[in-house]
Amino acid sequence: MGYEDHAKHAVSNVPCAVITVSDTRTCDTDESGKIIMMMLQSGGHRVTDYRIVKDNISEIKSAITADLENDDVKVIIINGGTGLSKRDVTIEAVCPFLEKRIEGFGELFRYISYLEIGSAAMMSRAIGGVAFRKIILCVPGSPHAVKLAMEKLILPQLGHMVWEVDR
Repeated sequence: MGYEDHAKHAVSNVPCAVITVSDTRTCDTDESGKIIMMMLQSGGHRVTDYRIVKDNISEIKSAITADLENDDVKVIIINGGTGLSKRDVTIEAVCPFLEKRIEGFGELFRYISYLEIGSAAMMSRAIGGVAFRKIILCVPGSPHAVKLAMEKLILPQLGHMVWEVDR
């Protein structure tokens, strides 16, 4: 079965969770979380959980665990905490959950970022993977990075990834 055949099986109306990792954002000021939710809904998908957690490994792990245990979540999109600063611990919180990594997600995100912002793109630690038959995607928290990831990578393949994980 080729790519075209696989793409025909893409799941529509995927239930997604959105987690924003930030010490400063609130529901009113979380522009990146709002962008992700709006783009998911515009793409025909559902947001079944949304939360903001602090840049704290245990808080991030708790949020991920809740969504992994939620039967109405197939994809978890996390924004924020993916940089190099001492407070950026999203990747450290997520990696222990991952059973499989989607190496190309981070690689492609850094590549398309490089085309726009140059070598600073190497500082992004965006990752993707599979845990408990659910997809977890981590992107930087800037609105521009979120739009780029959603438009170029996540939305075009979201339904296909879910189909692949479920088969």
